[in-house]
Amino acid sequence: MHIGIDKDTCIGAGQCALTAPDVFTQDDDGHSTVLPGREDGGGSALVREAARACPVGAVTVSQTVD
Repeated sequence: MHIGIDKDTCIGAGQCALTAPDVFTQDDDGHSTVLPGREDGGGSALVREAARACPVGAVTVSQTVD
C-alpha cells in the first residue's frame, strides 16, 4: 500500500488524523502528513476510510505491486 498526500490540496481539516491517528498526523502548519514508519499504512484497516474522510481528496491510497 502507498499513501500519498497532496500538500497543495490539503486544507488541514485533520479528518485523516482523526480517523487513523496511528498513521496520520498534522505538521506545524496544520497540513496532514504520514507518521514516520507508517508510509505503507502500518496495517491499519482505517487508512482507506481516512482517505475517504478528506473533504478535499488530498489523501490517496493505492495498492503497491510486489
